[in-house]
This record gives sequence, C-alpha cells and structure tokens, in this order.
Amino acid sequence: MITVQAPGKLYIAGEYAVVEPGYPAIVVALDQFVTVSIADAYDHGTINSKQYEEMPVRWRRRGNQLVIDKRDNPFEYILSSIHYTEKYALEKQHSLELFNLTVNSQLDSQDGKKYGLGSSAAVTVATVKALSQFYKLNLSKEEIFKLASISHFQVQHNGSFGDIAASVYGGWIAYQSPDRQWLTQMLATHSLTEILQSDWPQLSIEQLEFPANLNLLIGWSGSPASTPVLVDKIAVFRTKQQQRYQQFLDDSRACLQKMIAGFKHGSSQIIKQQINVNRQILRQLAQFSGVIIETPKLQKLCEIASNYGAAAKSSGAGGGDCGIAVIDAAPNVKDALLADWNQQQIQPLNFNVHALN
Repeated sequence: MITVQAPGKLYIAGEYAVVEPGYPAIVVALDQFVTVSIADAYDHGTINSKQYEEMPVRWRRRGNQLVIDKRDNPFEYILSSIHYTEKYALEKQHSLELFNLTVNSQLDSQDGKKYGLGSSAAVTVATVKALSQFYKLNLSKEEIFKLASISHFQVQHNGSFGDIAASVYGGWIAYQSPDRQWLTQMLATHSLTEILQSDWPQLSIEQLEFPANLNLLIGWSGSPASTPVLVDKIAVFRTKQQQRYQQFLDDSRACLQKMIAGFKHGSSQIIKQQINVNRQILRQLAQFSGVIIETPKLQKLCEIASNYGAAAKSSGAGGGDCGIAVIDAAPNVKDALLADWNQQQIQPLNFNVHALN
C-alpha cells in the first residue's frame, strides 16, 4: 500500500488579487493533512472517504434548470487528479491498473464543517502524489504542483493554485499565479509532458522565513464559506467596475511587496503593519463590490486581536471560515487573546506551520 499526505493551508494576505496573474499573495501550510492511500485492486477499483460521504450538494437555478455546483465536491477533484495523472502515465508508456483509493481528512471540524484550509487543493495534491508513486512516475515537486494545478483547474476555473503551492512546498510562501489563459491554450494544443516541462508565465513560488518572535494565531468563525462562489461574485464586480478593481489590484500588490520585504528583512513591525493594511484593502473591496468578506464574527476576531496589539484579518475568501492574527507579545497575552476569542464563540485552532523537507 502507498500512503501520502498533503497539508492544508491558510492565506495570510493578498486574497482575491492573487487570482490575477502576477499579483502576489502570502500563503502558509499547516500541520493538518489529507491522507490518500492506494492499494492494488482486482476486478474493480474503489474510492472511499469517511469525511466526504455525506457532503452537502450545492446547487443553483439557471432558468428552470437545477444546476449542481461541483466545485465544492472533493470527489470531483479526486476524479480529475486520477484522470490527468493517468493521462500523464500513458504518455510515459505506463500501463494503467485497478486500485482502491482511500481518503482521510483532518481539514474539517468533527461535525463535518469545513475550516477553510484548502481541502480541495490538499486532496488534489495528495491524490497526484499517491498515483505518481503508484505508477512510479518520479515527479519533482514542480511537476506535482503543475499536474495538481491542471487537475484542480479543470474543476474550478477561477482558482489561483496558491493553496496547491502550499500543499506541495510547505512552510511560508510568497506566491504569484500563472496565466490561466495561456494554460487553457496549452491544454488544448500540447501534451501534458510538454506543459509540465514548460515555464508557466507569471508563476512564482518563493519560500519565506517567518520571524521567530512572531506567533500566528488562527480563529475559526464556525461558518463554512464557498471560495469559488465568492470569487465568482468578485468577478462580476471586476467586469462592472474595472477602474475600482484595478485600484484594488494596485493597492494589494504594493501592500504585498512591502510585506514580503518585511519577511526577507525579518521585520515583525512591517509584517504586522501590512497585514492591517491588507485588511483595509479587502474591506474596501467588500464595500465597493457588495460581497461580504469580513463577517461580523470575523470583524469581532480582528477587534479582539487588535486590543492585544496583534495584527489581524480574515483569511482566504472570507465570508466565514477562518481569521488570522499575528502577535509578538508574551505568552500570557496570547492566552488572554485566545480566551476572549472563545468567549465570543470564535474557536482557536491549535495548528502549527508545516514545513516540508
């Protein structure tokens, strides 16, 4: 049996802007994992998961038609990962086999609610990694990232692949997404082998070092949110108010460039300052677009953190899920902050950064 893990992630800053090629974000891998196991099968193969068997199905009306949104269904990412990894295996002259694939996830709460830790990306990466071992493909990290990104892209067309980068590389990452139009054209005209060997325009993945005196705190709002749906809503705003959207992009890029410089210089002051700036940039985006990014619970999370001298903001697409706080105070101050979160029904998540070798 082959067993592999892929960590979940949290966005620290640069959300929404990062879906545009060349605009930076900072993302971090956490020590909560999706585990995928593969064993040889005979007669027929299976896909099994305790967590995903009772996933709610999200749907919408399109006229009189009921349309299921498959982008929140982990099985869609698993199937896409199998399809593209096996397509690559065939290009490398490997014969395909039957297998039993089992998924186990730590990225949800005990009652099955999503924390917002990038479960779709982690299950995609873990499936690609497991199958690459199963078929003895000897993929590098870069190739795993690219193959997982392609698999994810075919299910969710508006993602940045930043959560995939965190799951593949681990630790703290400065990230810029590739040109998805270029990728679409390449998928229509080139083999997977050629695409994996190509330089992807605008893509940048750079490891960062988090200052030792800083602590990352994570609070869960208790309300799951759908990233693809929220990104869709911002896309509507982008189309209608292009000038304001471009200003948001420019502001986000300037903020992230300063924050990344803060990481490189080990400056906790710059990092905290720019986290607060990024929060305000996202609040302006929410105001202009009408999309709820910072919910009342996330706003309370930020207010409490600020009272203790921490810098805080929503993480990821917002609308629920998690918020983060960065603090450099003494342990008793951190504990008091977490206790105040608890009193406001904000659940502290005792997760740590996961750095890969």
